[in-house]
Amino acid sequence: MLPIRITFLGTSGSTPTKERNLPSVSIEYDGNVYLFDCGEGTQRQMMQYSINPYKIKAIFITHMHGDHVIGVAGLIRTLALNKRTEPLEIYVPEKEEYKLRPLIDFDKALIGYKIIVKSVRSGIILKGRGFTVSAFRLVHSIPTYGYIFKEEDRLRFIKEKCKKLGLKGTMFSKIQKDKRIKIGNKTIPLKDVTTRQIGRKISYAADTRPTKNTVNASRYADILIHEATYSDEFSNLAKERLHSAASECAQIARSAKAKKLVIFHMSARYRNAEPVLRDARKGFKNTVLAYDGMKIDL
Repeated sequence: MLPIRITFLGTSGSTPTKERNLPSVSIEYDGNVYLFDCGEGTQRQMMQYSINPYKIKAIFITHMHGDHVIGVAGLIRTLALNKRTEPLEIYVPEKEEYKLRPLIDFDKALIGYKIIVKSVRSGIILKGRGFTVSAFRLVHSIPTYGYIFKEEDRLRFIKEKCKKLGLKGTMFSKIQKDKRIKIGNKTIPLKDVTTRQIGRKISYAADTRPTKNTVNASRYADILIHEATYSDEFSNLAKERLHSAASECAQIARSAKAKKLVIFHMSARYRNAEPVLRDARKGFKNTVLAYDGMKIDL
């Protein structure tokens, strides 16, 4: 399996703090970087935490609130100044594309590479080599989407069975192509010598009320990254402002049967976000509080 590295570049909500930058998470896979949200200062955070901005293939914006998107303006210009030539794809919610154009166009003469703005609707939005990115609708004050990074399932040969049956060399490619192979007088089906390796799955949900869409999309996720703007003490504010409280995130993770919950996007009111973590862990033990620069390897 190829390594997957998640890096939290910004973990604050709405406004930055001394310790936390505005929201952004990178996923490194197969030599490329996929950026989820791009708050102000994201490019500097990438430098700080050793993420190469020139390897960004695509940016996925959950919604067009400033704290999730303003960093795009500076980032694309830095890439231009360093002579990027490869096209850059930026995904934004459908019918919200016009809000991105001013961040791109105010200094248009400087950008010498192609920026492709793509509309996001529910379903698969990107098919890469060995993985897909899909979107699901969230519940916030403007059109908002969560994202799923899903590695493709793969067949793995069972070494002991292959050796016992005499499967070797070019026979492996032949049995994969034909779904069976004849060795001597025996026909061996592909399913008898392989097992399916389930691809890894990362779910990203920022700025949302708890929703069944997140549960369904995040089913059995290896990592569920979910906003936890408030501790349960301020659950009334979470409802009023269309965000999530800590225990609500835990319920989502529990219902989705996720392996690990990582909470981020904490309100700037928390200099110490331990109350948010404590409330989440009451409902879902395997919860981690994200901090700027935190890395998770899968």
